[in-house]
Amino acid sequence: MALLLFTFYSYILLWNAITSFGLVDPKLNNYQRNEIYNNNDDVEDRTGSFPFLMPFVSPKTPDLYLCTPIKVDPTTSYYIVGYKPNATMNTAHHMLLYGCGEPGTTKETWNCGEMSKSEPGEETGSPCGPHSHSQILYAWARDAPRLDLPEGVGFKVGKDSQTKYLVLQVHYAHVDKFRGGATDDSGIFLQYTEKPLKKLAGTLLLGTDGTIPAMRTEHMEAACEITENKTIHPFAYRTHTHALGKVVSGYRVRSNAQGVQEWTLLGKRDPLTPQMFYNVEDTSPIITGDYVAARCTMKSTRHRATGIGPTSEDEMCNFYLMYYVDEGEPLDMKYCFSQGAPNYYWDNPDTGLHNIPHIEASTL
Repeated sequence: MALLLFTFYSYILLWNAITSFGLVDPKLNNYQRNEIYNNNDDVEDRTGSFPFLMPFVSPKTPDLYLCTPIKVDPTTSYYIVGYKPNATMNTAHHMLLYGCGEPGTTKETWNCGEMSKSEPGEETGSPCGPHSHSQILYAWARDAPRLDLPEGVGFKVGKDSQTKYLVLQVHYAHVDKFRGGATDDSGIFLQYTEKPLKKLAGTLLLGTDGTIPAMRTEHMEAACEITENKTIHPFAYRTHTHALGKVVSGYRVRSNAQGVQEWTLLGKRDPLTPQMFYNVEDTSPIITGDYVAARCTMKSTRHRATGIGPTSEDEMCNFYLMYYVDEGEPLDMKYCFSQGAPNYYWDNPDTGLHNIPHIEASTL
């Protein structure tokens, strides 16, 4: 029965990538699709939950990143309004959900760590195609609970959206549990509606490259100006580092009437607590000419330098800002990355930032 329901839902919301390559009996497709639609002809009431899960994979290489795709039904616009994780930190280090124009490959699963190791003969590629639309719709780590978007807000996918595929990425840091042939179906239950929503959600990811020196505390910083003629309303944030992260914070930076920049805290967390999306500290709109800025305070007790990279021996500095727009489309800018330390800091003369406040890293 569970398998049957999975098939039904896949035809309401999404076409599995395998289906799009002709591997499902077409004589069953119309019957299954029509039977579900006939149960509810009112578009305003069409809601559901789609289980987007890894197809019982058995990773063998530590720090492996695996991706699997699904093709969104191109005939209808859908709005994702919530995410219910189906994973534990004992199995999955973290998960990302990408919205793509095209997937990185046409395989059912592939190694999508880009910089990470691959297994012999394994297909490799980015989560999204090299020239396609790419944005992060959701991120999870450290046993974070489900996320429900604010009332009336949703991520638009499918028809009239650049997101034609969804790609689930799971990072398997440790693989000891799979040595006996065990498999995994970590993933996300996507809560969606067909009811048209005017408040469209977006996610802006701030992050850095760079290196943390041995036996030192270092600040990894990034900032970007909002140059598009759009107003965004922040409502949630999420932080992510590996073992060296102590505090991650994000800010809106705006010049007042006197030209002095004022820094408003959006969110600040210990990144080693559950890496869920938390409510922002300030929901004031972010407008054209504002900057968004993020800092990760890293403290290394290692006798070697630690670079930014995909494995548990490396580091990451990420601040995710989730927002919505009242009208039009979300920002074209999906990512804001800097070179990081030792090449980039907020107080570099070419960043456009000044009046940088003293930010106490040791307290939250």
